[in-house]
Amino acid sequence: MKKDTFDDKYYMGIAIRLARKGIGKTSPNPMVGAVIVANGKIIGRGYHKRCGDHHAEINAINNVKKNIKGSTFYITLEPCSHYGRTPPCVDALIQANPERVVVGSLDPNPEVNGKGVRILRSKDIKVDVGVLESECRQLNESYFKFIKTGMPYITVKYAQTLDGRIATKSGDSQWISSEASRKYVHRLRSVNDGIMVGAGTVAADNPQLTVRHVKGKNPIRIIVDSKLRISIKSSVLTDANTHLTLIAVTSGASDVKISSVKKRGAEVLVVKKIRNDRVNLKDLLIKLGKREIISVLVEGGSEIITSLLKANLVDKMIIPIAPKIIGKGLDAIGDLNINKINNAVRFSSFKTMKKGDDIIFEGTI
Repeated sequence: MKKDTFDDKYYMGIAIRLARKGIGKTSPNPMVGAVIVANGKIIGRGYHKRCGDHHAEINAINNVKKNIKGSTFYITLEPCSHYGRTPPCVDALIQANPERVVVGSLDPNPEVNGKGVRILRSKDIKVDVGVLESECRQLNESYFKFIKTGMPYITVKYAQTLDGRIATKSGDSQWISSEASRKYVHRLRSVNDGIMVGAGTVAADNPQLTVRHVKGKNPIRIIVDSKLRISIKSSVLTDANTHLTLIAVTSGASDVKISSVKKRGAEVLVVKKIRNDRVNLKDLLIKLGKREIISVLVEGGSEIITSLLKANLVDKMIIPIAPKIIGKGLDAIGDLNINKINNAVRFSSFKTMKKGDDIIFEGTI
């Protein structure tokens, strides 16, 4: 039975804020926060800091300086009940012997998915599930999609003018967005496992695709280049992060060029192809999922964004909109073969925020 009192929401909210401290560090594991409450006071806090380290429940238990027996645990995600990179957390909870455990959301992982809750209840520990469930699920939207589909969560980002252009007719695009927007984008890069662009973007902008304006890790750079036509002198093949470059090609790519790219320290991944010898994007995402890359930020260009939307492979869109008008130029999105407004791409939820001079639209498809 779901118990959803004011106190439960309050303490689960604290657990959610704790969980967010692990953003960008726990993949492919979920972000999880835990709070231990006794006599109306928090006696322990913990969160999953990074993949391979103790889970939130263990860190919370280790944070307690008194007896946990009879307390209440608040955990954003169902405690694990299997051996993975660490032992099962339900064993530690049973040993701690709390009176009650409040879980934000069940874990969709088939090795857990209700099993952790059932084990705790079998030990006469009261368990309530579903407190701030929507917020807890949103916290790990990438993990939930990856577990259910085996593919990464795809966020498309591009900056555009007020009239929907991502570049002038001559191809100039630097900089449409404000400095504040660009810093925000670097933050997005740091919390995603991968960043994806097409070969055209590399040829036009020679981007570094790294995190420079904020603290955080550099993502895997995924270049979609069916025939491997990017220059061997591109930044993604000459800088200090070449080992983070993965180029997705088809069988149409030259073996000589593949060998040359590999010598630079980059990886070449051959995937299935579709018409006109183009990369099969769904096959690419499946292959990325097998590498436990569970979130990818797509930064362009128009062709790859359009292809992903056509294939229904986009989960979220983040669009900085600059208060500028340039008239004729490069469209942000190409033809989606939509002839009726009722067939338009729609968003289940969205929000807007201001960064510098820009308005940023963030919507979930």
